[in-house]
Amino acid sequence: MEITWWGHATCTVEDSGVRLLTDPVFARRLAHLRRRRGAPPPARAAVADAVLVSHLHADHLHLPSLARLAAGTKLLVPRGAVRAVSGLRRLARLDVVEVGPGDTEKVGPVTVRVVPALHDGRRMPVGPRRSPALGFVVDGRARTYFAGDTGLFDTMAEEAGPVDVALLPVGGWGPGLGHHHLDATRAAEALRRLAPASAVPVHYGTYWPIGLDAVRPHEFHSPGDEFVRKAAVSAPGVRVHLLDHGESVRPEVRR
Repeated sequence: MEITWWGHATCTVEDSGVRLLTDPVFARRLAHLRRRRGAPPPARAAVADAVLVSHLHADHLHLPSLARLAAGTKLLVPRGAVRAVSGLRRLARLDVVEVGPGDTEKVGPVTVRVVPALHDGRRMPVGPRRSPALGFVVDGRARTYFAGDTGLFDTMAEEAGPVDVALLPVGGWGPGLGHHHLDATRAAEALRRLAPASAVPVHYGTYWPIGLDAVRPHEFHSPGDEFVRKAAVSAPGVRVHLLDHGESVRPEVRR
């Protein structure tokens, strides 16, 4: 199996001949955010058998990026997403499936299990809370946990179950993170609880608000390295792979 990090929360997970894509965002600019590191992903990044969307925020459910997917691609979105995000109805050529915690979906020989996340699942900046925030466990040759965007919660390890690889958010796209996010410290504690064989930090070092280059820039540049240092203390048995944008790794698995 192989993991490729394209930036932010966008990863390709290849397992058992199946390509899954997480929270695809391919844009140079997204509202007030600008891509500050890593070139936009190449066309091959949009090739997937299924796409996993963790929640409705525009930096995770990005309609122009989803429009690049091939017809017939399975798109797993949080339950209520089609009602909350009208643009999804214009993507009728995709196989859109609404899911919630506890659901499972087969993608070829791989099973995708939906788990909860601790995050505001609304489509911002307006709209009621209509959809849950989700994580996903991809069960094939390895068990890969994509946490989505989440805070640390008591039952995280129980919900995910035994996993080989954890894709964990360790930062954000601007100064300051609330408790519904993982920073490097909370992500290291999540890693201790999950106890996978391998981990890849994501959701940092890609997008940053225009005009805020001088405001706490360490929160843009340092979360990955900080997570590596803290994980070495909290979860010394886990191999952490710090990837560059567009870089791939074949992580250790226990099976």
